[in-house]
Amino acid sequence: MANASRQAAWEFWGTELKRRREDAGLTQEGLGAKVFVSGGYIGQFEQAIRKPQLDVAKRIDEVLQTDGFFERMWRKLIDDQRYADYFAAAAELERLATRICDCEPMIVPGLLQTATYSKALMLAGNPYSPDECIAEKVRARLERAIILKDGARPRYWAVLHEAVLRVAVGGPAIMAEQLEHITRLARDRKILMQVLPFAAGAYPLMGKMLTLMEFDDAPPTVYTEGVYSGNLLDNPAVVKRVQEGYDLLRAAALSPEASLALIESAAEDYRRCASSS
Repeated sequence: MANASRQAAWEFWGTELKRRREDAGLTQEGLGAKVFVSGGYIGQFEQAIRKPQLDVAKRIDEVLQTDGFFERMWRKLIDDQRYADYFAAAAELERLATRICDCEPMIVPGLLQTATYSKALMLAGNPYSPDECIAEKVRARLERAIILKDGARPRYWAVLHEAVLRVAVGGPAIMAEQLEHITRLARDRKILMQVLPFAAGAYPLMGKMLTLMEFDDAPPTVYTEGVYSGNLLDNPAVVKRVQEGYDLLRAAALSPEASLALIESAAEDYRRCASSS
């Protein structure tokens, strides 16, 4: 579904929500209280500024007695086969964010991946998938990175554990290309990058993959991912704790310049290894 038609469909979703809420005699605050979100969130849903999570759409159906209407529309709009079900809503929010902060313990974040690195990861996790399926997943991941090239791109900051640099996904040549891509983005000042070295030992948010997203007209949200599962967290107290942990993580990491030097050194090592093999 094209972005324009998808947005128009979300606007219809919001219009229907407002109409049916008013028919039920509920204010935004009243409906929000019944579905466990703020009245402000209901207003953002109605204006198609923000997309609800599936459990919220289900609760709206229950409260407004709409026989699954909002859940069915949500599934049609959010469930994009290019993305895993648990990531589709996060991918939508990514496009709206004004600031994105990634924390990755083992792999390069999706927004920074090259085609060859992404393909190697996809093949490792989907060894029986046909080539066209793998190619579509890679295309979808690369399309997400367009937001870093846009003039209105979000401010992007990532903290990678040094393990990300040392696990040779796809082999030396692919790793060299991937790390060189990251350094180009950083040298062009499109992203800010830090590396947490092995020498740092234990660290805040240890082993956690997470993405902090901030917006102009909505509260911040945290996306975390587990084994074939993902969660969007927008409880203010939880988000605040994650933000504090991320601040501590950045303080423990190498400076951006020292981080780039380490990434460039690792890229050179991989390039030499690829050339000699």
